[in-house]
Amino acid sequence: MKRILLPAAALLLLAACGSTETPTAAPAPSSPHTGHSAASAPPPTSLRAGERFVDLALPQPYTPQGPNGGTDDYRCFLVDPGLTTTSYLTGSQFLPQNAAIVHHAIFYRLDPQQALQATKADDESPGEGWTCFGDAGVEGQTAWVAHWAPGAGETLMPGGFGFSMPPGSKLVMQVHYNLLETGSAGQTDQSGIKLRVAAGTTPLQQLDTALFPAPIELPCAAGESGPLCDRDAAVADVGKRFGTAAGEQESHLIEGCSAGKVTPGDTQHCDQPVRENATIYLAAGHMHLLGRAIKIELNPGKPGAQTILDVPQYNFDNQALVPLPKPITVKAGDTVRVTCTHDAKLRKLLPQLQKLPPRYVVWGEGTSDEMCLGILVVAAR
Repeated sequence: MKRILLPAAALLLLAACGSTETPTAAPAPSSPHTGHSAASAPPPTSLRAGERFVDLALPQPYTPQGPNGGTDDYRCFLVDPGLTTTSYLTGSQFLPQNAAIVHHAIFYRLDPQQALQATKADDESPGEGWTCFGDAGVEGQTAWVAHWAPGAGETLMPGGFGFSMPPGSKLVMQVHYNLLETGSAGQTDQSGIKLRVAAGTTPLQQLDTALFPAPIELPCAAGESGPLCDRDAAVADVGKRFGTAAGEQESHLIEGCSAGKVTPGDTQHCDQPVRENATIYLAAGHMHLLGRAIKIELNPGKPGAQTILDVPQYNFDNQALVPLPKPITVKAGDTVRVTCTHDAKLRKLLPQLQKLPPRYVVWGEGTSDEMCLGILVVAAR
């Protein structure tokens, strides 16, 4: 997903984190997750008052190709919802036309200057869209307003809330294509999205997406060996496949989360202080194929501590952004912790990974790399 060198929203600021002792691993699912879900999404729910649907899709099929000898292609496409008045994005349903190769998708709102940059990037790149590992490929802060990962259907924002869409707003549709599957070479995709848009005649409370990352320091499993089991070699390999900035991502997380101390282990966490008062309405966790468990907590170990999201048996094919049973308020000075457990032994169980050499796993953009990311949809208060 998104490359995170700095906070994605004013709500959070990277601070202290570290490694924890490995807990008892969650039991393996009876059929390990495959990395893709081809099930048809259910139809969208009925429109609410003031809403309408806007359907967008790639104008022609795109054929993914993994650059630099890799098996992952991050491609950005500029899409125009045609908004001429102030509006709000109140829901979305991504429609992966070829679920066998679509790993995830993120939609970023662009301001007019960024839209010009995106148009230039598109014009200068052959074929549809442009390469954009980890972000939208434009300068400045972009607003994350929608995303899809396997298991997600339509995502609805709470009534009275939405992502602000000023007149003329355009979107970057970033699609991560995973080409590890046998037979994926040469396949095409023409994905789209159904946006739920509300008129701005009645102002809604504005939502933001806050991202809470933690590092990954997962050594090769017992009995595994090879050149990439060396951490430095593995980090260099990420940079080779996805660029220098991607290769530096883990170092940024380690520096911001544990003052530069590397502690290898299955489980890592990161504590991040809240910078302003807000209310959390939806949450999701994102890891890749070696993920076992993810938890997002508020003020852990302190009076009034709460669990925001707890997924003790993570399934890559079920990553929907879910409404909280009850919205959770946070205030400046609170702490949000994200904790992830990964399992290198899953590499031998998953067909997509069995053919790859063992590696020391760090944060990386590829399906064979890993992430630890808490995703929260919030509103300032």
